[in-house]
Amino acid sequence: MNLTDTHTHLYLEEFDPAQEEVVNRAVESGVKRMIFPNVGIDTVGRMKKLNNRFPDNTFMAMGLHPTEINESAEETYAAIEEEFLSGVDKWVAVGEIGMDLYWDKTFASAQMDILDRQLSLAGKYDLPVIIHCREALDPTLEVFESHRGMKGVFHSFGGSAADVERIRNIAGDFYFGINGIVTFKNCEVKSVLPHITPQRILLETDAPYLAPVPVRGKRNESSYLIHTARFVADILGMKEDALADITSANATNLFKL
Repeated sequence: MNLTDTHTHLYLEEFDPAQEEVVNRAVESGVKRMIFPNVGIDTVGRMKKLNNRFPDNTFMAMGLHPTEINESAEETYAAIEEEFLSGVDKWVAVGEIGMDLYWDKTFASAQMDILDRQLSLAGKYDLPVIIHCREALDPTLEVFESHRGMKGVFHSFGGSAADVERIRNIAGDFYFGINGIVTFKNCEVKSVLPHITPQRILLETDAPYLAPVPVRGKRNESSYLIHTARFVADILGMKEDALADITSANATNLFKL
C-alpha cells in the first residue's frame, strides 16, 4: 500500500511521548508520507522537531489556524508570517488556514482578513493552500473572490455536490480532503465522492481527531488511514491499492512532494 496522509498533527502533545512510535506505525501500515499543517505559533517548534526526525516521510505546511485568531491576532499572525518567510523552501503549502465559525463568530472579520493575507502569501510564493472551513463556506468563498484560480485542498470536506461546484467556480479546481468522517453512519459526503472523482480526492486523518470506523472514539493516528481508504475504495468501486496510488499521485502533484 502506498498511502499519503495529507493532513495529520502527529506533532501535538496528544502523542507525547510516543511520537516516533506513531510515525513508525504509520509507515509500517503503508502510509509512507505525511503532511503536517501548522496550527499556531506554539506548535511550530514541535512540528519542526518531528519533521527533523523523519525527513523522508514527513512534510510541513506553515499557516495560522482560524481558531487561533483572537484579540492577539495581529501579533500572532506577524510571528507566523516571519516564520514562513524565514524558510520558504521548507513548506509544501500555506496551511492550515481558513475560517471556523462553528464555535465562535466573534472574530469572523479578523478571520477573513488573515485568510486574505495568507492567500496572498501563497500566491506570491506559488504554494498551494490547505483550507479549514467549518460553518463558513459563504465568507470563505467571499475572500476567494479576490484570489480566484488558486490551487489547494478543502480539508475535512463534508459538504454537498453543490458546495463542490461553488468551490470549483470561485476558488479554483481544488482537491477535497476526505477523512474518517466519511465512515460515520449519517455522513452524507459518501454520496458526493463520485461527483468529486478520485482524481480530486486526497486522503487524510486529521489526527488526533476524527478516527474512522472501526476505531471511532480512539485517538486518531496516521496508521488508521487504511480504514478510510478501504471505505472510500468500496464506495467508488475501486481496489484499495488503486485508490492509494491515485490519491498519493494527487498529493504529489499538488504539494510537489
